[in-house]
Amino acid sequence: MLTSLGRSVISFIGYLGELATLASETFRSLFVAKFRGQLFLRQVYEVGWRSQLVVIVTGMFTGAVLTAQTYFQFSKLGMKSAVGSVVAVALFRELGPVLTGLMVAGRVGASFAAEIGTMKVTEQIDALRSLGVHPHDYLVVPRVTALLISMPLLVAESIGLAILASYFVGTQILDISAPYFLTNLMRYTGARDIKMALIKGFCFAVIIAFVSVHQGLTAKQGAEGVGRAPTEAVVICSLAILVINFFLTFALNILFPYGS
Repeated sequence: MLTSLGRSVISFIGYLGELATLASETFRSLFVAKFRGQLFLRQVYEVGWRSQLVVIVTGMFTGAVLTAQTYFQFSKLGMKSAVGSVVAVALFRELGPVLTGLMVAGRVGASFAAEIGTMKVTEQIDALRSLGVHPHDYLVVPRVTALLISMPLLVAESIGLAILASYFVGTQILDISAPYFLTNLMRYTGARDIKMALIKGFCFAVIIAFVSVHQGLTAKQGAEGVGRAPTEAVVICSLAILVINFFLTFALNILFPYGS
């Protein structure tokens, strides 16, 4: 058992080292190699624009159901007017970034791993090298930069739509006073919560980008390896988002104390 545990720890440390190497090579290529604007814009379209439906549905229905559940519990305590502030704080600090990250990991992370894995298996990456094109410059940098820019915007969009849905459900369906809803929402949410949401979105983008690209680059030969790469990418990204979110919550609360 100790041998198996030690082997797992060594394998995990080696995996982290491979991710760190991939990240360092990517950032080096970002500043040294030629910027491929057309590939970057294409990835922004694939990552950002084509994720709109996922973000809209996730944000709106998360805000709506969270408002309903909070109302049902708070109405027992006579705190209906506090529903807006509680829902907004939960969306900004936790649910908005985490749920958006999980949905983007399922859609974009799997796509990255499948595309690059297919190119790896069909030796298209070796063909790029033979043509004098570095794979990191052509494949990794456009995808990573597009996701790093798009993810915080997707998080902001998801949270904004969730709050709009929360306001509609609370004031039009659950009969919460609109002035009290808005007053408490504005009083207990501020720049600190926005900073936390955007920073978490950026950190989750880093996780999704490098994990999914790494799974594609290390895909084994054959169709089985290509099929396994996106599945492993989604699982690893999802688990990493949930685990790292815990530590980010404590770190960001120290970095941005209440009232900042």
